[in-house]
Amino acid sequence: MNCIKITPSPLKGSINIPPSKSLSHRAIICAALAKGTSHIENIIFSEDILATLEGMKAFGMKVVDIDTNKETNRNRITIEGKGYIEKLKEIIDCSESGSTLRFLIPIACLLGEKIIFTGKGKLVERPLTSYYKIFDDQGIKYSNDNGRLPLSIEGTLKPKRFELEGNISSQFITGLMFVLPLLSGNSTIEITTRLESKGYIDLTLDMLHRFSINIQNDNYSRFYVPGNQNYAPSDYKVEGDFSQAAFWMAAGTLNGDIAINNLNQNSLQGDKEILNIAAAMGANIIYTDEHIRAIDSQIKGIVIDASQCPDLVPILAVLGALSKGKTKIVNAQRVRIKESDRLKAIASELNKIGADIVETEDGLNINGVDTLNGGVVDSWNDHRIAMALAVASTKCREPLIIKNSNAVNKSYPEFWQDFVRLGGVIDEWNMGK
Repeated sequence: MNCIKITPSPLKGSINIPPSKSLSHRAIICAALAKGTSHIENIIFSEDILATLEGMKAFGMKVVDIDTNKETNRNRITIEGKGYIEKLKEIIDCSESGSTLRFLIPIACLLGEKIIFTGKGKLVERPLTSYYKIFDDQGIKYSNDNGRLPLSIEGTLKPKRFELEGNISSQFITGLMFVLPLLSGNSTIEITTRLESKGYIDLTLDMLHRFSINIQNDNYSRFYVPGNQNYAPSDYKVEGDFSQAAFWMAAGTLNGDIAINNLNQNSLQGDKEILNIAAAMGANIIYTDEHIRAIDSQIKGIVIDASQCPDLVPILAVLGALSKGKTKIVNAQRVRIKESDRLKAIASELNKIGADIVETEDGLNINGVDTLNGGVVDSWNDHRIAMALAVASTKCREPLIIKNSNAVNKSYPEFWQDFVRLGGVIDEWNMGK
């Protein structure tokens, strides 16, 4: 078990934010489905991105070159797609990546051959009911371990009208969007309830368009997908990740002065909503052409609707815990089925160190405090919980020990190095199992 001991201190300086994980997944998959060579720049090999790369290699994609910038540790990968997929491996290990699993399952249904998906951690039990309904309807054979991975599928997806609820993970919708344009006929995706996480669908539609795939969006209630389309190769540079930038914005706001580089202020990323939420709480956020800067501020509690930005919930809970007055986070029930039950995890760990948080069915009721105590907390093996707790340490009176601190490798392998670059004082060690 890896642990980090943090001696509380302000975080100040400039940070180069890592590339968007959501966009990296999508760019790699689109390049793999194209016939020809694509260059994808600004990639970090986090555990989730490695899972998608290996998964698409199992479907015939070739990574013909990797050019690494030694100073930034960013990679430019050259991908060669065949314009079709083939079965090079029967077993695809998705590690703990929900995106990899839910994006690649429909792709496997282009083959008509048996493919087995495996994983570890909470991914093993994360729900796939939306796909199972489609499989049952289309006669695609599948089996699992009492609803858990491994999942074995065999069959071919056919064009039709697909119905999906809008309050499920948008990953199911994106997974279908990758594949339906390649089928022999036209399809429609009908959204039967209000669509949450619209920003992720915007990212998918934009990336598909970059690779010459067109889907018509009818006000997010239905999507018209013409069949018989072909992906064309494209060169793409992944923009900075607002999901990760949110941690540094919070750290600067709570106790510091942090300039965040490499963010596209016109981004389609749903987690860009952190800018509006921080502003509503009274954070001092300064915009320049070069960066977005967050400065130590006195913030107030507000009501936060997390339906369109669920990945922000852990760090929003930290902001709320250290604000003046009351914060309510609502419409966040879906985060209970992420890498951890994030509502329970962040409430439990922050309460251990002096926060005043009560769980509700779909969110958190938070009474703000001025400072936290410090002590021992656990990441629940969840990268976003680990990073949120690290930010909370800046307002602790005593050192904070975070157990399972290496959970950050899932999405942000350099998080602890960046924390130190900004003045964080840490001691890392391994406690064994």
